Amino acid sequence: MAYSSDNPLKKISQMGDSNNLWYYTDGDAIGTIDDNEYFLAEYPNVSAGDVIIVNSGGSNAVVDMLIVTTATSAQVRTALLS
Repeated sequence: MAYSSDNPLKKISQMGDSNNLWYYTDGDAIGTIDDNEYFLAEYPNVSAGDVIIVNSGGSNAVVDMLIVTTATSAQVRTALLS
């Protein structure tokens, strides 16, 4: 599946002067959610360095953390934190 603004990222907190903490839940697997450009529609809202807590997998929920590495109108890239 793809990201949909019907199920948006939710801002939890601002971290410092320029970064935010976000929450996202979806039935997609983390292997899909951490793909480049999954969150492209959110580029005006996210910044490099933002952290996204992801609850993925539907009824077999798994929680992971992503960091936004690039956020422009052409690309929003994330990296899975281990």
